[in-house]
Amino acid sequence: MGLLAAFTHTLEITLPVFLMVFLGLGLKRIGWIDAHFITTASMLVFKVTMPALLFLSIVKADLNRALQPELIGYFIGYTVVSFFLAWAWAVWRHPRIERGIFTQGAFRANNGIVGLALAAGQYGDYGLSVGGVLAGAVIVIYNVFSVFILSFYSDQIATDFRSLAKNLAKNPLILSVVFAIPVALSGIELPGWAMTSGGYLAGMSLPLGLICIGGTLSVSAFKRSSSIALDASLWKLVWVPLLGIAGALAMGIRGPALGILFLYLGCPGAAASFVMAKAFKANDKLAANIIVITTFASMFSLSLGLFLLKWLALI
Repeated sequence: MGLLAAFTHTLEITLPVFLMVFLGLGLKRIGWIDAHFITTASMLVFKVTMPALLFLSIVKADLNRALQPELIGYFIGYTVVSFFLAWAWAVWRHPRIERGIFTQGAFRANNGIVGLALAAGQYGDYGLSVGGVLAGAVIVIYNVFSVFILSFYSDQIATDFRSLAKNLAKNPLILSVVFAIPVALSGIELPGWAMTSGGYLAGMSLPLGLICIGGTLSVSAFKRSSSIALDASLWKLVWVPLLGIAGALAMGIRGPALGILFLYLGCPGAAASFVMAKAFKANDKLAANIIVITTFASMFSLSLGLFLLKWLALI
């Protein structure tokens, strides 16, 4: 693929996603949506539309292609490795009180919305099905490790793994993947009306979720960014995807699988990081700064990385 063609195709994938994020930011600034709308809509995406999207994408997928043990195993394994790498760096470079927030911000990505939207834009139904399985698998890792690291550095809240296990067992995104796989494997055909209605819900998920992300961004938070936030953002957008792709290439992962892996590893920080930081009475302002910086900067890092991988004919 030529340089111009690769660059143009890359923009076609990344621009629509981030334009929806900026639309949410603009709508919030002019007062057409407010905090109450964002809270309600985000809950709708989390509990209804995103599970519908994941369920249908897997049910309609060819699981012989979507269930890729090597890719899934590598993604989960590297996510765990990236957590410990970020934690080690935090211990070496940053004050104890900020290490939990730094580690979470450096390794946890917004795969459920931004990653899935990018995978769908790049690879269509295949990207949705493979991305849906990856998102469902990594949600468990993100939640368990985030709770652990935040509670480890919290003087006020102890770890309650029983509550964590209950929350994971009731997570709508995880449940949608768990229920979708046996339905897809059994070959059961759902009624046309159910597929159509589910399609309406699924179609709302990505644009609504991206608008909500944009509505939560704060330019003032970006201006207040600290050196710790910048360091965590550098880990999230540069070192984590760079090391992850290097390892994947060494294992022989190429093509669409490598493309989806890069999109997921290079995603901006998850909005849930802010909520979890607040729940653990940690530095939620630092968490917000990391989310804002990575969201804005990932427009360029993802576009550049995708362009280079296409130009090198690796994806």
